[in-house]
Amino acid sequence: MSVSGLPLYAAPQPDGAIDERKFVVALARGLELLRAFRPGETLLGNRDFVERTGLPKATVNRLAYTLTVLGYLRFDESLGKYALDAGVLSIGFTMLSGTDILELARPHLRAFAREVGAAVSLGCRDGLDMVYLETIRSETALTLGLASGSRLSMLTSSMGRAYLAVLPLDTRTALMAELEKAAGEDGPALVAATRREIETFGKEGCCYSFRDWHDDVNAVAVPFREPRERRWLVLSCSGPASSMGPDLFRQRVAPLLKALARRLGETV
Repeated sequence: MSVSGLPLYAAPQPDGAIDERKFVVALARGLELLRAFRPGETLLGNRDFVERTGLPKATVNRLAYTLTVLGYLRFDESLGKYALDAGVLSIGFTMLSGTDILELARPHLRAFAREVGAAVSLGCRDGLDMVYLETIRSETALTLGLASGSRLSMLTSSMGRAYLAVLPLDTRTALMAELEKAAGEDGPALVAATRREIETFGKEGCCYSFRDWHDDVNAVAVPFREPRERRWLVLSCSGPASSMGPDLFRQRVAPLLKALARRLGETV
């Protein structure tokens, strides 16, 4: 709610008054929409915004659209509601420094899995492997699923290849030498395949694994740098190769996954 266009939560001024000549009402109204979310709430609809801000429905529609374009809100088409997006984190990160990246990512992972109809995972490096921090599957996903804590080879998984792709050249060269040695007689072929995917990353901003990790699993992965700890994390999406072929991953899944990575952190 607001009085004379000024929000009730406006910060007190030294002289007890707000200079309306300098006050941007449109900006204040947009922030009112973001403040409409209460602790524990993840989704709000236009009716919720209208009731909580007192703004006209047409104004709410325009503001919500603008905030979505700018990355402060995310619209879930299946539910017809909005969720806070990562742009909110970027402008208030000091206050939210205690927020776990998994807590931030889960609503996005759920929405992505539902939209694509596959499994989406978030992982990080641990030694010579990639470890799954979280995996969310759609209700229709038939993918061979891996739970949190599962480990994957860097050389056969799209997640591992994407992680290697963003490392400094000298660091990557040394790590790949270790990986090749650990892989034994399969090492040279796996390293060669990984290098091809690193070249793909330079062109497309993602890495693929088509039946490399499992005979009936295709996957794509995109790395991003986590805002708080500045470490590289990787998003991956996997699906059954029998129904989700390479073209589907390149043309539909990869662009959506890259957009999700940009919401959660800094990308290449």
